[in-house]
Amino acid sequence: MTEQHTRHHTTARPSRLRALPPWSLVAAGVLTGALLGGGYGVLTPPRYTATSYVVAVPGERTDTATALGFAQAYGRIATEAAVLADAQERAGVPVATLRASVRTATSPDAPMVAVSATSVRPAQAAAMANAVAGALTRHAGAAEAETHVGLLQFSRAVRPSEPASPSAGVTGLVGASAGGLLGALALLVRPRRRPQEWAAPAASVPQPAVAVDARGRL
Repeated sequence: MTEQHTRHHTTARPSRLRALPPWSLVAAGVLTGALLGGGYGVLTPPRYTATSYVVAVPGERTDTATALGFAQAYGRIATEAAVLADAQERAGVPVATLRASVRTATSPDAPMVAVSATSVRPAQAAAMANAVAGALTRHAGAAEAETHVGLLQFSRAVRPSEPASPSAGVTGLVGASAGGLLGALALLVRPRRRPQEWAAPAASVPQPAVAVDARGRL
């Protein structure tokens, strides 16, 4: 293959990209993103989240501000090994599963701790949240004589009826939006047609004939 032929194949690909209509890149990105996002939503099993709430109650020698501070502390230790080890039997899952599935949240205004658990099975999500909340309440009760702050279960987790994870339609829309954005970015960096490519090719000029040395004919 000659060098000229190789150069022709190298430059042909950018030329084809420039020949595509501008909207084709965006449309391709939207379609690809929608297919990938929808496929992810279909193949990924739905996940359910259940939440149990516990509240810190001040004793005779403490006030609400102290209870609020202990609620923040209990929210941090709820996923520690000691609490999870106490909760694993009632939850029916190992400590590693609880550590990966349980999250806590606290409020800066109320002495309350939210214990949330996520699972592919709604009943298991509620069982894990209630087990960890109960274990946290027992640990707080064991130290109540020193802290003068009790921890009571405010609301038990119930079996969720709807998944917390997005549906295939939602993931498809998110994928289509992301694909359209990437297509628009690709359109911005798309090689543009140079002005000389629009001009007609210049006529070839024949090479000058080699002059014949006529001195030998004289």
